[in-house]
Formats: sequence, structure tokens, C-alpha cells
Amino acid sequence: MDGDATTWKRCSTCKRPIGFRAPYFACSVSTCNRKGTDFAFCSVDCWDAHVPTLRHRDAWADEKKAPTAEEWAREQRSEPPRRIVPASSVAARASESRSATPSASSMGDRAEPADGGGEAVPRDVLVVVSKVKLYVRATSGMNTSDDVVEPLSDRLRIWCDDAIDRARADGRKTVMARDFRRPG
Repeated sequence: MDGDATTWKRCSTCKRPIGFRAPYFACSVSTCNRKGTDFAFCSVDCWDAHVPTLRHRDAWADEKKAPTAEEWAREQRSEPPRRIVPASSVAARASESRSATPSASSMGDRAEPADGGGEAVPRDVLVVVSKVKLYVRATSGMNTSDDVVEPLSDRLRIWCDDAIDRARADGRKTVMARDFRRPG
């Protein structure tokens, strides 16, 4: 919540407050309604302003009603708490699991620090999801589930960490294509 007892969320475009039980607009595109994105717009004009930014081809604004303060509080309590893992324990687990594919739950919400100390690097998605889905469809005719993104990003992190180690072992501060090739 925003700190204001009457504000449910702020408009994703203009940042005006959207009150509890107030009408608002949501984008019809599923990627705009995922946990973590969950856009809310105070007007159709604000919804329309985000469409070219996100390159929607076929989208519309769905009119919805914000929850009551009690419903919102209940929803917030029902969500599992996000795990924040200290960088030291993530670094220990990362070195143990370099040979295996890590699961999203085993890695926590943060990756190990980039320089071996200091602040942890956020675990963002490292692939262009639409490109991965297009590749899978073009090569096999299959669809791709949204839950593929996390393990694929985790695998890329492992490959990048290994390439960083190879560059470091060679005394370089630049990771190169050859660092991703297997020795031998």
C-alpha cells in the first residue's frame, strides 16, 4: 500500500492514486497482469499510453474495480513472504551447485555479488522470452510454458559464472566468446 489509507495503488502511467473500490483499467495482455507487473491505470488514456511502449498488437483495456482495504490487506497477508538470502549463503550454494541446474527456490531472490562482496545482484530474467518462444515454435512447432524462463536464466547464470572464472584465470577483465567454450 502507499502509506495513504485511501490509496490502493498508483496509476502505472501518470502515478495518480487509485483508491479502494475505485474503478480502474487493466491491460488485457497476460504479461501486463503477472505478479510483479500487475499494471493498473486510472483512465483509458493512461492505458493507451503504455500500449506503444510495450508493443502490444492486439490489446484492450478491461474495466475493473479495486478491492476494499480489508480485501487488499487479506490478499497481502495470504502471499508467501519473499525470501531474501544473505549474499554469503548464496555464494556458498552457488559454488556447490555449479555442476547441477539450480531451481528457483534453491537460489533465493538474489544472486551472489558481482565483485565477491558488497550488494547482491538482482535475479532478473536473462533471456528475451518472446525470442525463446519463437525459436521453440519455429524449430519444433511446440509452445513454451512461462515457467521455462527461471531455469533457463539460472542455467545462463551458471554459464556466465564459469566464463567469468575462465577469463579471470587468464588474467583478463573481459569475458570473451572463447570463455563459454568447454576446454578440451
